[in-house]
Amino acid sequence: MTDSTDADGPDGDPIFESTVRSEVCRLARPGTRWLSTGHDGGESRADAAYLVSVPDGWDDVDVSDYVRRRRREAGFDGLDGSTEPPPDVPVDAAPALLTGVSMRHAHRARLGPAEAVVTAGLNNPAALPIPDAARASSSDGIRNSATDGEGTGEYRGEGAAGDTDRPRPGTVNVVVGTTRSMAPGALANLVAVAAEAKAATLLARTGFPGTTSDAVLVGSDPAGEQAGFSGSATAVGAATRACVRDALLAALDSRYVEESPPSSVEAAAYGVVTDERARVERVADGEVESAVGETAGTVGDADETT
Repeated sequence: MTDSTDADGPDGDPIFESTVRSEVCRLARPGTRWLSTGHDGGESRADAAYLVSVPDGWDDVDVSDYVRRRRREAGFDGLDGSTEPPPDVPVDAAPALLTGVSMRHAHRARLGPAEAVVTAGLNNPAALPIPDAARASSSDGIRNSATDGEGTGEYRGEGAAGDTDRPRPGTVNVVVGTTRSMAPGALANLVAVAAEAKAATLLARTGFPGTTSDAVLVGSDPAGEQAGFSGSATAVGAATRACVRDALLAALDSRYVEESPPSSVEAAAYGVVTDERARVERVADGEVESAVGETAGTVGDADETT
């Protein structure tokens, strides 16, 4: 494994050794601890992760078998798992993210202790309209739902309504690697940091925060310098935000040279608009607020009441 003291700057060596064959990209770093939001995701320990481009009309129902077959056909044979995986983690646990975008559009960005590799396609945007101030307010100041909390979003575009579980031609996949050894909570939070950077970048460039099938995969070096936090004010978090933003912008510029991304969900091949309104209420009603106030003001015997 590369020493965790790699140059913490934009000119440092890549964190991942990348190889692309037959529309499969292998991102290798021995012994990496991964956390994935993609298919068959969760935590794993493996020597590599994969980005796999699927062809038009792809409908394989056994995704795991499909990924293994594509890896084998691309010449990435053998197990990519660690010889000493964590408890309850399978040895052949190399995570993979799938997309309809060609690997020629994948871009990477490196800064300090982090690197991001991104593929981006927007044929299946997921819009989240934000109500204006007048609509957000209600007569009682608490409940502002037009649907009493029912409904989960309206599917618009081609294909079967609501069929958003399978990858569509598009998807924004983000892989983040860090030379740091992240605490469990910090690694999980790094997923949120990367997703936030992706959403902010897409909103600025396209007006959409994401697509219906986006995924984030983060990798940590167990032998690296310990890092207990990964928020935006930390070295890892700040570098991750910059890397995701810059790699995503480059991936979009590459993908949309001869065409523009869709300007709306209606103009896209697939898409979702979540425009229902949820029921909103105070978490604490008057009775609970009173009880909390009394507890907070009580000093001494916990059983004493005032």
